[in-house]
Amino acid sequence: MGNSRVTVREIARLAGVSVATVSRVSNGTGQVSEEMRRRVLEAIEQHGYRPDHLGRALAARRHGALGLVFPGLSGPYFTELIQGFESEAVPARASVHILCTHLREDSDDQVLEMARRVDGVAVIGGTISDPALLRLAEMVPVVVLAGRGPETVPSVSVDNEPAMTRLTRHLLVDHGLRRLSFVGNPDGSPDISDRWAGFRAAHRELDLTPPAEPLRVAMQQPDGVLAAEQLFRDPATVPQAVVCANDEIALGALVGALGRGLRVPEDVVITGFDDAPMAALVSPPLTTVRQPVRDLAAEAARLILAAVDAPGAPAPDSIVLPTDFVVRRSCGCPAEAPTGGTGK
Repeated sequence: MGNSRVTVREIARLAGVSVATVSRVSNGTGQVSEEMRRRVLEAIEQHGYRPDHLGRALAARRHGALGLVFPGLSGPYFTELIQGFESEAVPARASVHILCTHLREDSDDQVLEMARRVDGVAVIGGTISDPALLRLAEMVPVVVLAGRGPETVPSVSVDNEPAMTRLTRHLLVDHGLRRLSFVGNPDGSPDISDRWAGFRAAHRELDLTPPAEPLRVAMQQPDGVLAAEQLFRDPATVPQAVVCANDEIALGALVGALGRGLRVPEDVVITGFDDAPMAALVSPPLTTVRQPVRDLAAEAARLILAAVDAPGAPAPDSIVLPTDFVVRRSCGCPAEAPTGGTGK
């Protein structure tokens, strides 16, 4: 019967070798002399040692785990991110540790503490401060996911600004709309900041004056309902189009509009961003921007795993993935258009 309490350090002491040598013998990797191999195998057989996760981490200075840091964990967007990240981590035999900071004051400290238990970390843009990201990058490989960090920290994001510019131009040019409202909070979110910039850029390209400020709300469906209450309270000031920073806000705004007796798109156009599963199922289906959420997270995991396997290598370049413009009936188009849309 093996003794499950025997540790890799004890086997190393009994065999008169280093912990790293025990790891190489038990994992069948690296160069080990026959004499050392024999001593290690004899100690393993005599004491019933079975290498476990912590023993492997000690010997290889790895934990077999990757960290994924979110500001919160709700809605389909984060589910897709987790699935994409795991699609690369699991085949590499790395578990995924998820930390939701909820944007508390000690978020930086939480993430730095997590780094002691994982081999690399992907952090949603805007979740922790840039100084904390730089400190984190000194400890483990780091990738900023869906956003940007300091120049020396690689990131994986999508083309948020040009995508939102294209969607907004579609409303301004193809539908001739002028009173547009942007709903979402650019503060602290690189993604939303870029989408707000794209919204404004489309107006400037056409010599139009965009709204001075967005309607700042959080990113969940109930926040879209609350936004609708503000936007549609006075029939005289209802915007012609509500351009939402994500699909969850847009779905909430759609519920709010219909609840007030407004017709979409006849009385007000509503658009989103993400192409969440519900976007195609509501009535009317939602015009939106499809971003490759799973690919976004999978690419971040690949970058981290490559950095873990090549310590000391130069940081990889940041990656920007393309999006697709998906035209459906909520903007006034008769039916879903082919991927790519109009309004170039």
